[in-house]
Amino acid sequence: MPPPQRWMRGTGPPWWPEGEPWPPVDGRRWPQAARRFRRRIVIGAIALLLVVVLLGVAIGAAIGWHGDRRPNGGPRGGPGALLGFLVLVAVVGGIASWIAYRRIGAPAGRLLDAAQRVGAGERDVHVEVAGPRELRSLIESFNGMATSLRDADEQRRRFLADVTHELRTPIAVLQSQIEAQLDGIHPSDEAHLRSLLDETHLLGRLVEDLGTVALADAGRLTLHLESSDPTVVVSDAVEAAASLADDKGVTLAVDAPPAAPPLDLDPTRIRQVVANLLTNAIRHTPAGGQVTVAIRATPGGGASVTVWDTGPGIAPADLDAVFDRYTKAADSGGSGLGLAIARDLVRAHGGSITATNRVGGGAEITFELPADLSRRSPGQAASAPGA
Repeated sequence: MPPPQRWMRGTGPPWWPEGEPWPPVDGRRWPQAARRFRRRIVIGAIALLLVVVLLGVAIGAAIGWHGDRRPNGGPRGGPGALLGFLVLVAVVGGIASWIAYRRIGAPAGRLLDAAQRVGAGERDVHVEVAGPRELRSLIESFNGMATSLRDADEQRRRFLADVTHELRTPIAVLQSQIEAQLDGIHPSDEAHLRSLLDETHLLGRLVEDLGTVALADAGRLTLHLESSDPTVVVSDAVEAAASLADDKGVTLAVDAPPAAPPLDLDPTRIRQVVANLLTNAIRHTPAGGQVTVAIRATPGGGASVTVWDTGPGIAPADLDAVFDRYTKAADSGGSGLGLAIARDLVRAHGGSITATNRVGGGAEITFELPADLSRRSPGQAASAPGA
């Protein structure tokens, strides 16, 4: 791993927040922590080597002074043998100390240095995996933690950018219309006040959508599970979308059995999924067209819901990204969050969702809900059924 870059006082690295002094309060200490650790390892190794050498001297002296005698009466061995023994002990001890330092001291020092960098705010940190098995496991866990912190920071930045982008338009519309009424350009009559009210409704829905997106990113979507009939849940969502379809001149049709086996699901969240799919389908269906919702039982005891329309369909290039946030057609009036939220809510139930184009024309989106919610995505919170 290349050594950490050094930065001049007052000019921190690119990731350092603007307006904050560099180095930080303890900035002169934390880069030296790894070096101090390595020095202690070396000092400890030298001390251990000295102990081994002294022990060898003692053993060698004992052998040389009190060992067996030669036939002529002289001691077996002599100063040369003792010196050779000491050299051998010193070499073996030095090699063992160097190997221990290379296997433990150097990787542990790099890990300590990386931990200090993460603590100081740096996120793009990775430590080379080396050393004994336990140390390698620790380094791998640290690298995973650093990656999670970097991803969380990127999600936070992206979410703030998304909020700024999406809230700018409705706020600008409200501001311009209010200013027009104050300046006398538009009268403060019921029609213009109702237009302002519609914008506040749009703003409220957008805030709710962004909140749902934030909960999904954090893995904190709470599901209030109830034993519910999927047919009833879907029919409620279709009934709520009837006025939107009438205004657009689109016919809504439901193809479902009178009753379906009950599933443990969050009826509010599933209605939101169906509502988002219906809103998207009605928006892209021309007047005189039709949007159909079909409910079917799946072999595993779950249920599938399909929404298709008679519109132009989805561009082939957009099929793979249709559930990505802010992916929308150029003439779409939506925020680009509806299908992304539908995907997150379906996954929170342990289900799956797909989008295709029908052979006869139009788009088709299908999501499946399992009978066993133990397949729910990790990190998703759920209350007990009936809560």
